[in-house]
Amino acid sequence: MRTTHWRPLLAAAWLWPAALPAAPLTLAQAQAQAAQHHPALAATAREVDASQGALRQAAARPNPAFTAQVEDWRADQRTTTATLDIPLELGGKRAARIAEAESARDVALAELAARRAELAARVTADFHAVQSAQQQVALTRDAAELTRRMLDATARRVAAGRLSPVDEARARVELAQAELQAGEAQAELDTARLSLAALLGDTVPRFDSVDAGDSDAHGGADSPARPAPADLTAALDASPALAPARREAQRRRAAVDVERSKATPDLTLSVGARRANDLGRTQAVIGFSVPLPLLDRNQGSLQQALARAAQADDQLQATRLALAAELQQAQARLGRSLQSLRSLRDTVLPAAALALDAARQGFEAGKTGLLDVLDAQRALIQARQHQRQQLAAAHQAAAVIDRILPTTP
Repeated sequence: MRTTHWRPLLAAAWLWPAALPAAPLTLAQAQAQAAQHHPALAATAREVDASQGALRQAAARPNPAFTAQVEDWRADQRTTTATLDIPLELGGKRAARIAEAESARDVALAELAARRAELAARVTADFHAVQSAQQQVALTRDAAELTRRMLDATARRVAAGRLSPVDEARARVELAQAELQAGEAQAELDTARLSLAALLGDTVPRFDSVDAGDSDAHGGADSPARPAPADLTAALDASPALAPARREAQRRRAAVDVERSKATPDLTLSVGARRANDLGRTQAVIGFSVPLPLLDRNQGSLQQALARAAQADDQLQATRLALAAELQQAQARLGRSLQSLRSLRDTVLPAAALALDAARQGFEAGKTGLLDVLDAQRALIQARQHQRQQLAAAHQAAAVIDRILPTTP
């Protein structure tokens, strides 16, 4: 019997603590909690239990039958025959049936592994979505704080008669927009937290924040890197996302053997005794019966099984092609995001920060206007938001790669 690792899911499926620690939730904690408490994974594990029962039933041999027959109701003339009819399966039916049940169990195990990998990828994606939303909240709050400082500085200059009241009004509008964006960012964060909590088996979040351990408040991070597999075909063949389709194709071929074995009729052996009261003796009775495969040789069921086996092979090829395309697209998106992140980190962000410092200094010296400072501030904020978006896109692409190739380091 194959050892499986899903039984702890059933034993502790809903033993959830009342509250999580106050410390930020890490990705490792989120993965472990989802694996233990997500009901869809436990439901898939139930199918493995069902397949084990089907395998046990497939190995069972047919029951014998007891037959009794009485001739003539008169006691002195009565003849009583009792036989035990023992079915004997021929044509390898039991072995074929067991092989199909084992293949069905392998399908269930492969489906469980695929669902586990898929859940891990979804948790990773939602975890980094929460992280990205946290960064957006920090960015919008920083932007609001910067705008508030500019408003204070502008108000002082207006009071001193060095700027027009129009500039103060413009700064107030800018602050109102920044505060509105901060509120929208908080709403997006709440939505992202709810989505992650659902994967952890909760209806409400039991964590305050997440910590990937590799990012700062503005979205700077050690971005995820995934090496492209040198042999894509070999990598896909080992993918748990492809395993259910491959196992299903094997099960369909085993079903063909089952239907082919049914073309051989079974033999029923009868062993018993006949008691003739008029003769006063008991005789042994031995016989057999076998169906004559003249009208039904199971041709239709065999044809159906062959067609479905070919269909499963086609579906396997279609799944392989779809996964290959999805993997290549994810690798391309990851590559583009990493390239953008390098450009933002090395060129765009430093230049935007320098431009804002220069605009502020010029504003303090009376050499530049408020609009120049606001434009420079928007450029820096937009660059930081772009960095956050590219980092989130990189993590999403990496999650797709990990779902298809979870052994990727």
